[in-house]
Amino acid sequence: MKDSIAILCGGGPAPGINAVVSTLIKVFIKENYRVIGIHEGYRTLFTDSPNTVDLSFEYADKIFSLGGSSLKMSRYKPKDEEFKTDFFEKNNVKLLVTIGGDDTASTANRIGKFLASNNINVSNIHVPKTIDNDLPLPDRNPTFGFHSAKDEGVRIGNTIYEDARTSENWFVLSTMGREAGHLAFGIGMSCHFPMVIIPEMFNKTSVTFEKITRMLVSSIIKRKIENIPYGVVIISEGVFHFMDDNEINNSGINFTYDDHGHPELGNVSKSHIFNMLLQQKLKSMNIDVKSRPVEMGYELRCCRPIGFDLTLCTLLAMGVKKLFLEGLTGCLVSANSNGDIKPLYLKDLEGPDGKIKPRLVDIESEMAKLLFSNLHYITEVDYEKAKKYVDNPEQYDFNKILEW
Repeated sequence: MKDSIAILCGGGPAPGINAVVSTLIKVFIKENYRVIGIHEGYRTLFTDSPNTVDLSFEYADKIFSLGGSSLKMSRYKPKDEEFKTDFFEKNNVKLLVTIGGDDTASTANRIGKFLASNNINVSNIHVPKTIDNDLPLPDRNPTFGFHSAKDEGVRIGNTIYEDARTSENWFVLSTMGREAGHLAFGIGMSCHFPMVIIPEMFNKTSVTFEKITRMLVSSIIKRKIENIPYGVVIISEGVFHFMDDNEINNSGINFTYDDHGHPELGNVSKSHIFNMLLQQKLKSMNIDVKSRPVEMGYELRCCRPIGFDLTLCTLLAMGVKKLFLEGLTGCLVSANSNGDIKPLYLKDLEGPDGKIKPRLVDIESEMAKLLFSNLHYITEVDYEKAKKYVDNPEQYDFNKILEW
């Protein structure tokens, strides 16, 4: 029986998954391996009928540059008592390649230890993916899918900005980013939005709906002073993750909550929330400005990967083969800025609590300082002109709001 490798995808999609799968198929077929795709992540792997498919060169060629994932994905996380050796023994699996986040990688490591304890020799190598760009990779290299998602966000953002300019309206955009603001930062900078709000900005003060709303008003008033009657603001959904529970509970927003008591952000439109709060604030100030919400979320996850990610994903998949042939297991594949393949181990990324600390936007970097210093908002030099619209302009001073 041929030696085989098995590939599965966990979590949510990111542009480039198919490029990874396609390259894995091609490079391992070249070495005369059978390549097995596992649908639905870990969901059926330990059942009597795993949902699998044999993958061919023709299949690989068709999917390479497509968005989404040809292997169906799942967030299912099996318990230790579910583990069985059947699939791996029956198919002579020598390598399990997982594509996903840290949960998917951690589960693969648990499976690897279980198989080893049963004298089944199966390596496991993980390809980390996230459009949030929040994994602490070497040289601050991007996670695959991030640049493609950002590119799609910029395409949408530029269209929205053109609508704002044409219609003389304002738009409130929200985009993904569980804790880090890389997507909102990159999209906002690339589109010349007058206001960009990410959680990392609140490094000296707490995050509240009131402060965010005042920052939006600050940008609107600044542009009114400059006779620019339109604009777009973008807010990272990550601001919710840094809000006090009472702030969210007292907001008047009807959230649903998960089993751990956390608000399920995926069930609500963040842009609608911020736009509603902005409209209420403007109405109370007698400022007549129309604003419209636009949610940029799931639109970004399954777009076609751009050339950058096609190259990166190809490199990472080839790197899986390199690490496997070197006898490595229980690691993540990464590439440094020179394109050199390096193994990363979860234990080297985990904090004291056993979780991987997310990589945030470096708020002290020159890039961040330049962006935030050149956004449109009220400062002390604007106070006199701002009094035409608000009695207390200092409360809408961007730097004072953030205590910078």
